Amino acid sequence: MSKKKIILYSCLAGVIAFLFYINRNAVQVSTDDIRTWILSFGWFSPVVYILLYTVRPLVLFPASVLSIAGGLAFGPFYGTVYTLIGATGSAASAFITARVLGKNIAGKEWKGRYSQIQKQLEERGFFYVLLLRIIPVFNFDLISYASGISKVRFSPFVTATAIGMVPGVFAYTYLGSSLVDGGTGTWVFAGSLFLIVILVPVFFRGKVKRMLGMGKKDTTKREEENDEKI
Repeated sequence: MSKKKIILYSCLAGVIAFLFYINRNAVQVSTDDIRTWILSFGWFSPVVYILLYTVRPLVLFPASVLSIAGGLAFGPFYGTVYTLIGATGSAASAFITARVLGKNIAGKEWKGRYSQIQKQLEERGFFYVLLLRIIPVFNFDLISYASGISKVRFSPFVTATAIGMVPGVFAYTYLGSSLVDGGTGTWVFAGSLFLIVILVPVFFRGKVKRMLGMGKKDTTKREEENDEKI
């Protein structure tokens, strides 16, 4: 291995270690702490919140914590609007980062079962990004990074992301707002809505994976085809 590559990999390892350190300490911060900090900026609070959400994937901060904090700080309506803008920005930042840093990977075939994700994203990018945002069977940022290093176009990706996130974003922000001034009825509705958003991916995980060609039968079939080729 060349000296240049050793230095590059060492720097990457250092960055990853630093990000994990930030993430480990960040998750110890409560949503109420974030709400108080955001509102301390007064009229600029929405801008700060949106910018914070936009850079979130770069520091591995959990989106759910920020979304609930958005509901706590701005209420269900504005919390949803600001979170949608910020979350779309965060998806875009992850996409662009992956597209720029992964330019040597883009265009190459992925290995194993992930080759099916690559194929579906490239052939029907808008539909599958929309599907995976509405029914998030995979990590939010993973889809953004995967789209960035595939051949998915930026415009369909952002549009599908913004539309597909609406149900989940509303559920999280409404839950957050109900913790501030909600009565029993509001809590029940917010909790029920939140449970639906959480449980939908569980019930539809298998179906979505089959649509992506990642079901057990599809995997077995591909393995058999590979064996035949050998």
